[in-house]
Amino acid sequence: MNPILQNPLLIGLLALLLGFIIGYGVRKLLGEMRIQSAEKEAQSIKEGAKKEAETIKREAKLAAKEEAHATKEKIEQETRERRNELQKLEQRLLQKEENLEKKSEQLERREEQFKSKEQKIQQLEQDNQQIREKQLQKLEEISGFSKAEAQQELFQQVERDVEKDLARMIKEKETQAKEEAEKKAREIISLAIQRYAADHIAETTVSVVSLPNDEMKGRIIGREGRNIRTLENLTGIDLIIDDTPEAVILSGFDPIRREVARVALEKLIADGRIHPGRIEEMVEKSRREIEAKIREEGEQAAFDTGVHGIHKELIKLLGRLKYRTSYGQNVLNHSIEVAHLCGIMAAEIGADVNIAKRAGLLHDIGKAVDHEVEGPHVEIGADLCKRYGENKAVTHAVLAHHEDVEFESTEAILVAAADALSAARPGARRETLESYVKRLESLEKIADSFEGVDKAYAIQAGREIRIIVKPDRVRDDAAPKLARDVVKTIEEDLEYPGQIKVTIIRETRAVDYAK
Repeated sequence: MNPILQNPLLIGLLALLLGFIIGYGVRKLLGEMRIQSAEKEAQSIKEGAKKEAETIKREAKLAAKEEAHATKEKIEQETRERRNELQKLEQRLLQKEENLEKKSEQLERREEQFKSKEQKIQQLEQDNQQIREKQLQKLEEISGFSKAEAQQELFQQVERDVEKDLARMIKEKETQAKEEAEKKAREIISLAIQRYAADHIAETTVSVVSLPNDEMKGRIIGREGRNIRTLENLTGIDLIIDDTPEAVILSGFDPIRREVARVALEKLIADGRIHPGRIEEMVEKSRREIEAKIREEGEQAAFDTGVHGIHKELIKLLGRLKYRTSYGQNVLNHSIEVAHLCGIMAAEIGADVNIAKRAGLLHDIGKAVDHEVEGPHVEIGADLCKRYGENKAVTHAVLAHHEDVEFESTEAILVAAADALSAARPGARRETLESYVKRLESLEKIADSFEGVDKAYAIQAGREIRIIVKPDRVRDDAAPKLARDVVKTIEEDLEYPGQIKVTIIRETRAVDYAK
């Protein structure tokens, strides 16, 4: 037996090799069969695609022919329509051209007619001119006047007529002016009588300083009146020294200045040394004391009403209201009263008590500076509150308490109501002093508006204003002109009874010290 056939390994290898050869042959045969099948299928698809393409091509040709035919028909239709429109337009143009030719002919005929009429008018004007000349010659012959003489006579007659009419108008205006002047004079007198209240004005515009003896009056007057003039010029207050025993009357509309003068005079009387230098020193010292008192009054008002945290500048302005009156009513007392009323009403209706009281206390704060700042006191007060950090609700209540703006909060309504209650109670207000004080403040404001003015004081119940000028800005020869300018401004801007005396004071000092 063959030894190769006896080796199983060799037999396995041969079998494996034989299987591989057979498998390869089978796979190759199968691949060729698949290729042939795929080629047949591809050939079939290709032939089907060709047939389908030919079909689509035929259909496309048919569709294109139909669309081209439809487009052609549409274009032909549009062409026919446009041709018809062009024919119509052509006919219209021909008709218009004919109309224009007719109008042109008519215009030419009218132009010829106008030329003919123009020639006739020119001929008529020439004829009229000749007729007028003949008439003028005839009139001159009849009247015996030449043209120039007739014009002169006519002008003189018109002038006489105008003079008569003017004289009559002047007479009528004079009569009317007299009647209106009498009526106005009666109104002024009636108003003055209605507002006059001597006791009230004396009580609020006059202070009395007691003297230890009547000899002190002479010392206050000083040699040739130098002491009293110095005190009046420094304070702006009028000192009245009359037959009243052991008393000097201080008269002035500004209560702060009057209080400064009173304190200074009392200090001078107590000290006994009365001369211009000492007077100046005491007036300055009194001013400082009054400023401190103003601050204390403001703090006391805030404490009495229970309103805390007010800015120190507002405290000072509150204190100044102690020396301010409105229609004869003390403004600080009025403000405290309004604050209490606001607090009570706010507590009753459930509103914010703190805001109501605070707004009530500050509602008239603008009156502390309304103679220094332009504008109504409500706007000035609102600006001050805003500047010094007050609550928006408080600022609005101050602005709205005269109902100039619409109310935005309950507290604002309460402030307006409390203000009316405090002002309307019997005896709270007197209107006479307010108008009197405003007139005096206006006098001082007019004087202060001129360049070179240092101080201005209205005295003698507004019958005189004393103006102290800066000597380096106003010369002696310029003082009369300044006085005249102030007088003119007062006459234009103010209404007042009687007359107002304007006094310009120019003082030059030379100071040195012996060492």
